Amino acid sequence: MSLVTMTIAAEQRGAVPAERAASKKWVRLARPALGLVLPVTLAAAWEFVVRMGWASGRLAPPPSVIFDEFVDLARSGDLQRNTLVTLGRVAAGFGSGVAVATIVGAAAGYSPVIRRLLDPSLQALRSIPSIAWVPLFVLWLGIFEASKITLIAVGVFFPVYLGVMGAIQSVDRKLVEVGRAFRLSDVQMVRRILLPAVLPAYVIALRSGLGLGWMFVAAAELLGASEGLGYLLLDGQELGKPAEIVAAIVAFAVVGKATDWLIALAAAPFLRWEDVVRQE
Repeated sequence: MSLVTMTIAAEQRGAVPAERAASKKWVRLARPALGLVLPVTLAAAWEFVVRMGWASGRLAPPPSVIFDEFVDLARSGDLQRNTLVTLGRVAAGFGSGVAVATIVGAAAGYSPVIRRLLDPSLQALRSIPSIAWVPLFVLWLGIFEASKITLIAVGVFFPVYLGVMGAIQSVDRKLVEVGRAFRLSDVQMVRRILLPAVLPAYVIALRSGLGLGWMFVAAAELLGASEGLGYLLLDGQELGKPAEIVAAIVAFAVVGKATDWLIALAAAPFLRWEDVVRQE
């Protein structure tokens, strides 16, 4: 084989991986955009219905009106200020709720005695509607930030607690027996066996708890707040401005999805060891 032929063959072999890498790059970029197809299609369809005069759009404003409302709120600074206030409340409530739920859930999952002692009461408390906590927290903590953050923490606590406890209980018995055979201490058992086994379920519990945190902050702000996205909802209701109400709902959805994506993104490097079937 001549030198020219060998060179051409090598270039062709190098071109194939390059094409595959470029193709995978486009797939990675297009995959998140696929999730926008449904909401964009529905928004465009409703805009078309209103523009054609088939609906008034007064109580359910079309996307163009909602966009104008977003622009007005952003120009006045109301959108940024209220979003940051709500985000701060969720962050504080989520952090405190996760911390307590992780400790209590781990203890209940690891120790049958603690589980029998705490779990019946916690399951009973879990059945109480979020709105029922509001008067009690306002009476105890006042109408300001402490009561709102506590309410969010309560909403976050239960799914994380259940996720951690259930994940520890479902750890494969063979793994624990291997740890005992190697005479691992309790700390080593947690670090080398329980923690890796529990982590996937823990991430799901965190995402579930965060979703409830966003729901609970809306309830807290609707019942007494002068700032926040929940306040925008209430303000739009009192002033008869459906565009402001829908804009606040969309803001809740966008910010909530962004925070959920951040948790999934932060957890991804720790879950690469999983040998599971992934639907690409």
